[in-house]
Amino acid sequence: MKQTTSYTCTVCGAAYRKWAGKCDACGGWNTIVEEAPLSTGPKSLGAKGRPIPLSDLATEEAPPPRASSGIAELDRVLGGGLVPASAILVGGDPGIGKSTLLLQAAASFARKGLKCLYISGEEASAQVRMRAQRLGLTDAPVGLGAETNLRDILTTLDAERPALAIIDSIQTMWLDSVEAAPGSVSQVRAAAHELVSFAKRRGVAVILVGHVTKEGQIAGPRVVEHMVDTVLYFEGERGHQFRILRAVKNRFGPADEIGVFEMTGGGLAEVPNPSALFLANRDQPAPGSAVFSGIEGTRPVLTEIQALVAPSTLASPRRTVVGLDSGRVSTILAVLEARCGIPFAGLDVFLNVAGGLRVNEPAADLAVAGALLSAREDVAMPPDMVLFGEISLSGALRPVGQTENRLKEASKLGFSQATVPSQSKIEGASGLTVRQMPDLTAFVGEMFGAG
Repeated sequence: MKQTTSYTCTVCGAAYRKWAGKCDACGGWNTIVEEAPLSTGPKSLGAKGRPIPLSDLATEEAPPPRASSGIAELDRVLGGGLVPASAILVGGDPGIGKSTLLLQAAASFARKGLKCLYISGEEASAQVRMRAQRLGLTDAPVGLGAETNLRDILTTLDAERPALAIIDSIQTMWLDSVEAAPGSVSQVRAAAHELVSFAKRRGVAVILVGHVTKEGQIAGPRVVEHMVDTVLYFEGERGHQFRILRAVKNRFGPADEIGVFEMTGGGLAEVPNPSALFLANRDQPAPGSAVFSGIEGTRPVLTEIQALVAPSTLASPRRTVVGLDSGRVSTILAVLEARCGIPFAGLDVFLNVAGGLRVNEPAADLAVAGALLSAREDVAMPPDMVLFGEISLSGALRPVGQTENRLKEASKLGFSQATVPSQSKIEGASGLTVRQMPDLTAFVGEMFGAG
């Protein structure tokens, strides 16, 4: 069988028969690299193997045991704690605090009695010790190593048999059986496969740190995300002290769960009540501000959506959106103009989610519309009101899920009013005055007059 060399995009994993400067799948430039062929072809399956045991769907098994880290926000994102023999991939922007978080987690697990190893492929041991001194973690019994040779790392893990091994990062690992540079698609895929296989075979929980691309995706082939049990993204803005640890995949717990941390001089501190911090300094009502009651995983979180609308001197007015989907915001602006007769032509629109949080759910549509209208009309909305609801292209307001949890969180934080779509279940709205709106036109007339 003739062996042929293939070429793979390092961003999206698309395969090509020859090299090209641009990837047609993702549009990336200079991302296609050569990938070595298999040393041997596929072997015949003529010989019989052993049968595998089968069970039915009614078979009951005990839930996997979990080890608590003592960091409540981390345990929440993991689904209740660390599962033995699990593989976890953590990604985030450079300098966002991934290594700080994992070093604190390793120290916390070690203090709970788990044997932990921290293997750094990017920093020398002395650099990691300096960070540990700054964070006050030098008393934690964590095994520290600096190595990139995966064969040596696996030999050490096999000899030490820790309960948790942290590899920082997977892009620096080098496997001598693969003829490619560290960080290439072949190396990352092979290294991840070896580490995940070792975790399942030896019962060792492994946490892999992954670099991200400029688009915010974990660099390397997407197959790595399929190999692991849990994928976590560490998000945040450099200008804000808040950091969000978000689970986008979790085989042992709910996805889209978040943990909120605050970056301090002594490392990352937990934020048990993020709503109170995201809503800080709301004593004086201001135009362009609306409070959205959202759901992040299983947790209700209240955030402030801020808007600024100003006359534009440009032929094409600016639309600057931070923390929200810009396409969704453009749709809401179009619905306001087409269904409610409120034009935004000739006006610059700036929209921001306070605190650096990113909101992805359509339930924020009504709060976005309220903030935009408040800024345009220069009329402050009631500071004790929360809004949520999805806006359809016809201008109708559609109910969203977990209405009761959203209202309970608002009531707990002292809000007394809520505006929600009609047909929403409001049994849990004790202590709240709830306005139910059938469409966006009724909302505009109720809150801002005729517009």
